[in-house]
Amino acid sequence: MRLALAAVALLALAACKEEAAVAPPDPVPLTEEALSFFCQMNVAEHGGPKGQIHLEGYPAPLFFAQTRDMVAYLKSPERDAKIIGVYVSDMGVAPNWEQPGIENWVLAEGAHFVVGAKVAGGMGAQEVVPFKEVQDAANFAAQWGGQIMSLDAIPTEAVLGPIDLDQTLETPS
Repeated sequence: MRLALAAVALLALAACKEEAAVAPPDPVPLTEEALSFFCQMNVAEHGGPKGQIHLEGYPAPLFFAQTRDMVAYLKSPERDAKIIGVYVSDMGVAPNWEQPGIENWVLAEGAHFVVGAKVAGGMGAQEVVPFKEVQDAANFAAQWGGQIMSLDAIPTEAVLGPIDLDQTLETPS
């Protein structure tokens, strides 16, 4: 009986350790020193939602000046290491489009993304706009167009396809 109880206790302890290892690291506040992964430009100098990806073995996250670029990185087959955490700006609580916030990060896995809205992100391409609350996403989509999707449902062509430079995009106020 003691042996059975000890085995159960060890299994429970192993499950706790495994669960703790799965928890993503905390998001990092956006600072003036953060550079966008693809273009190495200062992230804070560009409006619109941002993203950050934490990689196993890296001391700092990869920052992205546009959420679209972050999703493109996730969908790309080439990566530097195992992804252990992904965060996006919650535009439902952002002060405004030009100042998307420095600490209003939400896990991308549970966020609601407006895809196909006629809005330009920080680097000028059509943006994929994240929200923590589905109602905030619905309100944004009602005003700017687009569909609400989960991170996994965002079509690859929405972020890796060609950018239509003739398309008229707006910057939300």
